[in-house]
Amino acid sequence: MSAKTISEKILSAKSGQDARAGDLVVCRVDCALGTDGSVPMAIDYFNAMGAKRVCDPQRIAFALDHYAPAPTPAAKLLHQRIRDFAAQHGILLWDVGEGIGHQLIVESGRALPAGLAVGADSHAVTYGALNTFATGIGSSDLAAIMASGRMWLRVPESIKITLTGRLREGVYPKDAALALAGKLGADGATYQSLEFCGPGVASLDLEDRLVLSNFAVEMGAKNGIFPADDKTTAYLHGIASAGSTAVPWQPVEPDPVATYVREITLDLDSLTPQLALPHQVDRVIEIGGATGTRVQMVYLGTCTGGRVRDFHQALAVLKAGGGVATGVQLVVTPASRTVLETLRGDGSLAEFIAMGAVVGTPGCGSCCGTCGTIPGDGVNVISSANRNFKGRMGNSSSAIYLASPASCAAAAVAGVITGPSEAGQ
Repeated sequence: MSAKTISEKILSAKSGQDARAGDLVVCRVDCALGTDGSVPMAIDYFNAMGAKRVCDPQRIAFALDHYAPAPTPAAKLLHQRIRDFAAQHGILLWDVGEGIGHQLIVESGRALPAGLAVGADSHAVTYGALNTFATGIGSSDLAAIMASGRMWLRVPESIKITLTGRLREGVYPKDAALALAGKLGADGATYQSLEFCGPGVASLDLEDRLVLSNFAVEMGAKNGIFPADDKTTAYLHGIASAGSTAVPWQPVEPDPVATYVREITLDLDSLTPQLALPHQVDRVIEIGGATGTRVQMVYLGTCTGGRVRDFHQALAVLKAGGGVATGVQLVVTPASRTVLETLRGDGSLAEFIAMGAVVGTPGCGSCCGTCGTIPGDGVNVISSANRNFKGRMGNSSSAIYLASPASCAAAAVAGVITGPSEAGQ
């Protein structure tokens, strides 16, 4: 039997067959997420299939996060339809204000090593940080999973991403993700798996890995998966002690001579703060190349940059630099209610508010332009999010730059794009 990658091993186990890159497999799904952007259509498909009951409701979760709070009466009606369906079938529902579904899947221990977790939203790849095969699906796939508990996949080829060194002070996981996007390109890993490995992995905490896995889809990847190690164990034990649904698990490692279609080394030691220019995520430069570019809105949040550590890093820069510059709107949107409560409990939220920040409801917020604070015409936005295409935040005449939370905070202090160290960190 030839050697296998992590993805090949997980999909072999979930399909019950000797799965190899390129094979079509039908797999048992451990966890599936639907959002208010995908569930209504999934319900339509579910009904069209003639399904009468959800096969295994304990494996399904819904999150009202993209239109939260509902910005229109129509969105309000869709929310109620989702609530009614969830109640009828015994599906877990995270209602408005609970946060982004991807963050909640991780916080609740539903994504585990060796598992297959999917979401009807492309950033479900985030869960790969937990040694999970995690990928985005469509509404019809979600409907099929609700009806049968299974889905089909083509087993992806894998790209080996070897991480070396460790991030220097003032450089963050988002900088590594942007650097990788710049190297691979927006379609450089189309329907392939990014398999992270190497000595640099140990230097990254679990929350750091979530950022890199989250960004895999921005390079076209099917998934982005990390090995499980002591930091994975510590994180999952913390979740279990907090009363989540975490269960015993076993890590999955690649075979030593597994086959990869490409191998890339990313030296964390050599990285500097990075910036993605409008309107493409792979138009990545060192942030110094755009120093002095005026910004009018700074956005901190999303499933890429809305966790407690992100806000602490940003707040440190804001405090060192003396607060938010005149003419800059700072928008803060926690990724979950747990993040919000933590920031409230440690005083961070009050400090953001004292600096004039607009605090949004935990959820996707402004990221996809469906709710939250929308940038004005001609406004330059620097954001801790993962996408910056034209119109992404709801106004096609604005321009979005992507950077780490610390670099976003540095721009808030200076009123122009600059690196965190220049802002006083």
